[in-house]
Amino acid sequence: MSLLVVGTVAFDAIETPFGKTDKIVGGAATYISLSASYHTKNIHLVSVVGGDFPKEKISSLNNRGISTKGLEIKENEKSFFWSGKYHNDMNTRDTIDTQLNVLLDFNPQVPEDQTSPDFLMLGNLDPDLQAKVLDQMKARPKLIAMDTMNFWMDLKLNKLKENIARIDVLTINDEEARQLSEEYSLVKAAKKILGWGPKYLIIKKGEHGALLFNKENKVFFAPALPLEEVFDPTGAGDSFAGGFMGYIAATNDVSFDNLKRSIIVGSAMASFTVEKFGTERLEEITSEDVQKRMQSFMDLVQVDINLIDA
Repeated sequence: MSLLVVGTVAFDAIETPFGKTDKIVGGAATYISLSASYHTKNIHLVSVVGGDFPKEKISSLNNRGISTKGLEIKENEKSFFWSGKYHNDMNTRDTIDTQLNVLLDFNPQVPEDQTSPDFLMLGNLDPDLQAKVLDQMKARPKLIAMDTMNFWMDLKLNKLKENIARIDVLTINDEEARQLSEEYSLVKAAKKILGWGPKYLIIKKGEHGALLFNKENKVFFAPALPLEEVFDPTGAGDSFAGGFMGYIAATNDVSFDNLKRSIIVGSAMASFTVEKFGTERLEEITSEDVQKRMQSFMDLVQVDINLIDA
């Protein structure tokens, strides 16, 4: 099954309480694609970079089964760059520098042979660009997932709501869910957002796991794996989305039960990402590592209990 991924391929510079980096490869679509590649190989990437983006990194993506036919390279321009510093709690951060560069006039063009994907993942982007991708679909994918953030809720809320009505799965964090819905209770927030059109809502809670809601008021909770060290949370949410969509594409199953399994897979992939800076950990793990981590999650959530009469 084919998976189309749309988002940023970029450079980051990150500082956390555990260290700092110079310019390294990042971007939502990079994390999503790398994470998904451990579960499915028919992945197509749509993004834009400048001539400064290392060609060997593009080759590395190709070697993982990720097609970059839809990756536009503007040789005389610079790639998108973001720099940030995380606070001690690793949940909050300050943006130090944002350079849009090639994103200023990015007009995503899905290659003709990729306009009917089985599955579509829209990474965090300007809602107008996400809509342009949706408009290029010749056949509706079996499942469309979309990520967004509070910046777009502040700037383009109406367009964002239009897009939400066109997708199947929205992935946001708890703070964003409360802002978007204007409800503090996440249960009420989910009910309100699902009323706008999507079939499912995933609310990510960082080190406290993730919640999956559907229109039938079913709820599933997946914990996060307790880790001894967290070096860099950048890209964890995107790695989650990549594992989630990669598993769905591999199994070709969009039932609620399989989405529950996909949440576990996504959580496992996110747990790798935070163990090192940038995409380094995602690029070095093996399929065996993934299987072992998945088993750790299964051991974490499985419990046998016999109810007894009082």
